[in-house]
Amino acid sequence: MTLTRRTMLQGLGTLPLFSADLRRAALAQAAPTAAAQDMPPILFVHGNGDHAALWITTLWRMESNGVPRARMAALNFTDPLARSDDTVAQAGRSSTEDQRRELGEAVAALRKATGAARVALVGNSRGGNSIRSYIKAGGSDISHAVLCGTPNHGVFNSDDQLGNEFNGRGPFLQGLNSGDSEVTAGTAFLTLRSDGLDKYAQADGRFIGKPGVPTGVTAEGPELKGATNLVLGPVDHRESAYHARAFREIYKFIAGYEPDRIAIVAEPKVRLSGLVTGTPGGVPTNRPVTGAKVELFHVSPDTGERLGEALYRVETGADGRWGPAEVDPTAYLEIVLTAQGAPITHFYRSPFPRTSEIVHLRPARPLEPTGAGAIVMMTRPRGYFCLPRDIVLLDGKEPLDVQRGVPTDSVTTLRLPAGEVGRSVVGLFNEERIAARLWPASEGRIAVIELTT
Repeated sequence: MTLTRRTMLQGLGTLPLFSADLRRAALAQAAPTAAAQDMPPILFVHGNGDHAALWITTLWRMESNGVPRARMAALNFTDPLARSDDTVAQAGRSSTEDQRRELGEAVAALRKATGAARVALVGNSRGGNSIRSYIKAGGSDISHAVLCGTPNHGVFNSDDQLGNEFNGRGPFLQGLNSGDSEVTAGTAFLTLRSDGLDKYAQADGRFIGKPGVPTGVTAEGPELKGATNLVLGPVDHRESAYHARAFREIYKFIAGYEPDRIAIVAEPKVRLSGLVTGTPGGVPTNRPVTGAKVELFHVSPDTGERLGEALYRVETGADGRWGPAEVDPTAYLEIVLTAQGAPITHFYRSPFPRTSEIVHLRPARPLEPTGAGAIVMMTRPRGYFCLPRDIVLLDGKEPLDVQRGVPTDSVTTLRLPAGEVGRSVVGLFNEERIAARLWPASEGRIAVIELTT
């Protein structure tokens, strides 16, 4: 069945990360409730080319509703990018079978850690493909499956590229969708989709590099026969998983009742850690990077200037892990990542209200020889920039490299002359504001304003 919430979700905007009243009320971990503890453990599964860190705000919201941190996990696929042809090996990329196997290992690990017989799975985009594949292959240990923006009927339907995982006519999706029902009995399925703003559920192929060519796909593509199918409203492809509105539906479906709160409850002490990965040959992977240097600084929220010496420094070992580093939950941060073969990347971040072990870092890709004196990027990992729906300003101007209409861009880049080095640049996305400092490109440095919302 399809449930539409157009009226309720009209005027969709970015909800505050954590509300002022909650900050004043209690800088503390929400007490685990008996009901929340009765929920099955939850494993979160990221999408194509992504990593576990995209689920940070979802995990924080779960914790703020009393779900114990130890009963949740977010999977990092080793090679998260799909092959061009699922049957042909491709360096740094994974097959559907690779994904199914790694997901199965993560399910087993979470069950062992929690003692639970069954767990719930929540996936975005390609992560939903892996979830369906695992369950159909005999995953009776899954109680709930939530598929967010998953291209269940393909990104395109064509007799060309039949080996592509995202071809609705290919053997992979044909196999998952065979039968009278498109879901597997014994597991409760929920699909969440956009009301027309998902770039991978569009009738015209211009969003996948084939303008004017019909894809054979519509906005209804993520729905499944036999599932509860919910239209969230004007969310983009990633927001169908990571937006606060998606959180509400994920929580309600698994718990069986509404969450107590949407805003994130801050903690008095915050410890951050994560994994350093890279993009060898331009391909994003989640393989650990050894010998990378990570530094953390508290910075001015107004200018991005450092406030004192580094509060943490480390060089990664063979496991690629950094942290834990204790930070002020009200302080803006600069995280400096130095890794061989990549630019020295200065990440500027909003305050982290809660502890996280999945603050994963990938350096920016090598700088192009453009002659720019300084480069600053603003990136939105948990969604896309949607003009005119969103307010998007970088250095006081609306970016020229962000397409209007259906949101397709999660990164905007500004190149400035050498004389600008050292000054501050502000990135603004709706209610989130981050200031960064410009660094000399001649030293192989780049500033990245990384948004949380």
